[in-house]
Amino acid sequence: MSQFPSKQEILDWISDNPTQTGKRDIARAFGIKGAARIDLKRLLKELEADGHLAKRGKTYRNPDKLPPVAVLRIEVPDADGDLYASPMEWAGDGAAPRAILVLKPSDPALEPGERILARMTEVKDEPYAYEARLIRRIGTNPIRILGIYRKGSEGGRIVPVDKGADKEWRVDPGADEGAKDGELVEAQQSGPKSRMGLPRARIVARLGDPTAPKAVSLIAIHQHGIPDAFPDSVIEEADAMKPAGLKGREDLRHLPLVTIDPADARDHDDACYAHADDNPKNPGGHVVWVAIADVAHYVTPGSDLDHEARRRGNSTYFPDRVVPMLPDRLSGDLCSLHEGVPRACIAVRMVLDAQGRKLSHSFIRGLMKSHASLNYAEVQAAQDGQPNEKCAPLMDEVIAPLFAAYHATKQARASRQPLDLDLPERKIILDDDGKVASVAFAERFDAHRLIEEFMILANVAAAEELTRLRRPLLFRVHEEPSPEKLEALREVAQASGFTLAKGQVLKTQHLNNLLAQSEDTEFDELINLTTLRSMSQAYYFPENFGHFGLALQSYAHFTSPIRRYSDLIVHRALISGHGWGKDGLRPEDIEKLEATAQHISETERRSMAAERDTTDRYLAAFLAERVGNEFTGRVSGIARFGLFVKLDETGADGLVPISSLGNEYFRHDKDEQVLVGERSGLVIGLGQRVTVRLAEAIPTTGGLTLELLNIEGRKLTPAKTRKTGKSTPRKPMTSKRKTAKTKKKVKRSRK
Repeated sequence: MSQFPSKQEILDWISDNPTQTGKRDIARAFGIKGAARIDLKRLLKELEADGHLAKRGKTYRNPDKLPPVAVLRIEVPDADGDLYASPMEWAGDGAAPRAILVLKPSDPALEPGERILARMTEVKDEPYAYEARLIRRIGTNPIRILGIYRKGSEGGRIVPVDKGADKEWRVDPGADEGAKDGELVEAQQSGPKSRMGLPRARIVARLGDPTAPKAVSLIAIHQHGIPDAFPDSVIEEADAMKPAGLKGREDLRHLPLVTIDPADARDHDDACYAHADDNPKNPGGHVVWVAIADVAHYVTPGSDLDHEARRRGNSTYFPDRVVPMLPDRLSGDLCSLHEGVPRACIAVRMVLDAQGRKLSHSFIRGLMKSHASLNYAEVQAAQDGQPNEKCAPLMDEVIAPLFAAYHATKQARASRQPLDLDLPERKIILDDDGKVASVAFAERFDAHRLIEEFMILANVAAAEELTRLRRPLLFRVHEEPSPEKLEALREVAQASGFTLAKGQVLKTQHLNNLLAQSEDTEFDELINLTTLRSMSQAYYFPENFGHFGLALQSYAHFTSPIRRYSDLIVHRALISGHGWGKDGLRPEDIEKLEATAQHISETERRSMAAERDTTDRYLAAFLAERVGNEFTGRVSGIARFGLFVKLDETGADGLVPISSLGNEYFRHDKDEQVLVGERSGLVIGLGQRVTVRLAEAIPTTGGLTLELLNIEGRKLTPAKTRKTGKSTPRKPMTSKRKTAKTKKKVKRSRK
């Protein structure tokens, strides 16, 4: 050895030779022998103490770089479908570096959250720092828990907020992140599952007071993994946007377009206007304009805004907040059609005949100005003869022609026969403190139906236009019910005394006939609810399979690009198809349309689940002070563990556990959707009227536990145990279900 290496030379060697970082490797590289090894050991310790090196086992590495082999956690694919991963351990000062996965065709599919062992290669001049190649999977995504932390003398426990979760999690000392007793926390499983004792968890985030205002929606946001914070680059991009001008657009500011939305609407992405058609060849016809915010002008393909919008897929709406798809600079400002402000739009002009059938349409990229921002209630009042100061000047030119065109479309709708469900929408009203003030059923006006019908017309026009142009797009697909679901609906209908046609191609008209039979009867709500449950779930897809529920051959979402990525795709397709600019659908976007369709269908379901869970929690909080009260309702679901009851007053669903029905054994008949008493023959089925007592309401989970008191007007007496140890059976009740199958299955020996 001619000269002992400096600290920098050792660091450079380790950096250039990441696979040879043991003390022996370093000594061999610099020719260090004998007593000089002691000096090398001292120097390495100094580098470690200074933070320049991190020792792992018998090897040293730069803490600001990843080792040649690392454990990574798979992230959600980005907008381009690339798969990235982040290190499970990082000792550097800055943010952990990202690695792009370079997979071979033979490598297995990897899911977000999964952990892998990967070989790392550092790269330069890329938005990522490493390329990672799979060595092997080392485990699945650790279980994620959201719950209330209960501090103990040694560590603590987490009580999950998931409805139906029946186990707590143990938190060891030092794994609580400083959480306080009663705090809402997010945790992950730590350690293997065990058959004995509580599973262990490590707290990864403290979310605050679970009883605080807005905590209810916060729980849902975290529980369902909904992105609720925009990256800085996305906010910067949005804030830099300027209002669109008239260049390259048709001036539509002279049209008296108006927006009609709920009174508490947070954005306005659609406007409409109608007038009588002056074409003598179309007597009694109408011209309907629908103008939609031109989001594509601001959210351009490949931009940070675009990547984030695709990742979110859609906006998510809660009673106390909105998690938007786009930053407020766009959703609440530049893309919102505010009254009296010029706004970029894509508009469709549709010509209808006197019966409301669409004869033609044409699309325009324009600049509009809303002449008024109206809400449903005031528009309906104006139509009913009580216009306020805002609506009175608009009656002759705007409101009356809109309703005239709408009444024409009602004729076309009646001929088309879309599914005509009548299910009231619950509306949760919060007070200033964020607590539930009341639960009401939202009132529906013809003004609502008017906007819905015009939006459907515009969506159909978009699908037909892009089909004519032979441009790729995303259709909104709704397939007919499966045979199994249809048979279940038929059985419920027969048990309720109604008929559903069999042995022919199902049409919405057949279902509407069933709904008409039940109208104004005690089974009205049951048949509507069961019909809804029999429907397939709508989804997005590049191929057209029609929309069963709306009885339409072609349908695409075009009217809400502020809150749905699918609509933005359709807007871009229209831009490309008409040659309106360079912000249309790119070839690379077309290649991944199917992946985009699947992704945004999943984000839509995620949002629906989060919104439903939030509603359940608010209802449980609202009813928590009324534990012990009696309520009327109807059996809305049957399961092997009990029955679900929908309460008349609030529409909340609660569970009557099968164990609370007394000592009698109840058999669950899945096909008939009934519970049958073993000895009494008591049959509990869908739609039966009941009276229940609220036994428990848990706001953190949204769970309601009920006690059954009365069914179909007859009081239930809990079974009492005699001295013989035998139970007194209830008297059989008369059931409306008299199918042969039910009669055969009344008796069964208990095992």
